[in-house]
Amino acid sequence: MEKAFPVRVIRKRKENRRYVYVYDGLYKVNKYWGEKDTQNCKLVYKFELQRLPGQPRIRVIADCYKPSPGKRRNNVKGRKQVTGICLLNDVSQGKENYKVRARNGVDDDRPPPFTYTTSVVYRHLDWISVPVGCDCVNGCSNSVQCPCVKKNGGEIPYGEKGLLMEPWTNGTVHECGPLCKCPPSCKNRVSQHGPSIQLEIFKTKSIGWGVRSRNYIMPGSFICEYIGEILSESEANEDEYLFDIYHGDGFSLDAAKCGNIGRFINHGCDPNVFPQEVLYDHDDKRMPHIMFFAQKRIPPWQELMYDYNYMKVRDGNIKRKACHCGSHKCKGWL
Repeated sequence: MEKAFPVRVIRKRKENRRYVYVYDGLYKVNKYWGEKDTQNCKLVYKFELQRLPGQPRIRVIADCYKPSPGKRRNNVKGRKQVTGICLLNDVSQGKENYKVRARNGVDDDRPPPFTYTTSVVYRHLDWISVPVGCDCVNGCSNSVQCPCVKKNGGEIPYGEKGLLMEPWTNGTVHECGPLCKCPPSCKNRVSQHGPSIQLEIFKTKSIGWGVRSRNYIMPGSFICEYIGEILSESEANEDEYLFDIYHGDGFSLDAAKCGNIGRFINHGCDPNVFPQEVLYDHDDKRMPHIMFFAQKRIPPWQELMYDYNYMKVRDGNIKRKACHCGSHKCKGWL
């Protein structure tokens, strides 16, 4: 560090039940510090490394499943080149069901700093109450007069495999809540369990950071929630990470300071993901949970995108943003 000599970095990762070692380039040492190892009570040194600019990125060959019509997706196996190194092994720091990796094959940027959380932050909203639960001990069904099912028009919005019946014509989806007696495996509890697919953040070439899945996604599959801090319309200023709910009082979800992987999903004029309002831990329709579901079949490593429907009216003027989604159906505006 004192002589500013670069160091070679080799990364170790597990692929197909074996470990591989990949050369990652030259780094400089910015600083170092000592920490006490809790297991053997010895002093160990840690180093902050910064990758030198101008070095080519590695290419990772990843398994990609491409199903044919009428065949199971495991029958056809292809190989796809995924560019980039893994900058962070788990952005969620163990808070999600699966690790959320961050990969960059474009430049030397890292994801912007924010506090990762898996729960919506209700600031100044202490009056929210938990709804009365159902008594379906063995799980809810359409044939039983379940109060939660009645809220959904007498029908459970999810199929046998937990796929949302898209489009859900009854508007807001009401899932069973914390006071319900049905088990966690109830068919009416899907999105509240969090993501069940392996998602990762990656740097795109033209629209910043985005989200993609390492798994094949079926239509109607739950992907993730858009999590942030609930703000009133007067409190919401910056709109880069805002999701407007617009129910009466004009509440918004602000994921600028705290949020989850949903804050990185980009706009697309030909979207493969759609937002769905869901209620389960409260009944206040002004502030529903915003859950993302697959709109179509999504192969592995394809970017997840939804239509922002962005249009702001400020001082009588319509404010719009240019779109760079790259789709052949691109309208030019968000």
